[in-house]
Amino acid sequence: MSGPDFLDTNILVYAYAPGDARKQKIAQGVVGKALSGEGIVSSQVLGEFAATLLHKAAPPMGVKEVLIALNALWPIKLLHPDQGIVRRAVEARAAYGIHFYDGMIVAAAERGGCRRILSEDLNAGQKYFQIPVENPFV
Repeated sequence: MSGPDFLDTNILVYAYAPGDARKQKIAQGVVGKALSGEGIVSSQVLGEFAATLLHKAAPPMGVKEVLIALNALWPIKLLHPDQGIVRRAVEARAAYGIHFYDGMIVAAAERGGCRRILSEDLNAGQKYFQIPVENPFV
């Protein structure tokens, strides 16, 4: 299957938050490809990314740093949820037993015509609506 990769929040967080140097290098490579047109994120992912950097990163990043990171991600194609994505997320919850917000990721990836979802949180190897999940860190 061809198409872009859908980047889950954890990919973006590892690319920007200090911590695990190995994961950061891998995530920065993935983000670099996404910046060149090979990736998609949703507004949900960007919101979770900003919230994680502001509140959960150790140490939390400042507003200025988070805005710089968001500006750097600007070229990545952004998918906005609509009623159809919300409905499909509910169907993903029913079909796969995943959390609703993980269903939003799956539904957005499907809408974006993505070939795979890159995530550390979803089950690597699992297919959701025929879209496989890959963990780039293994």
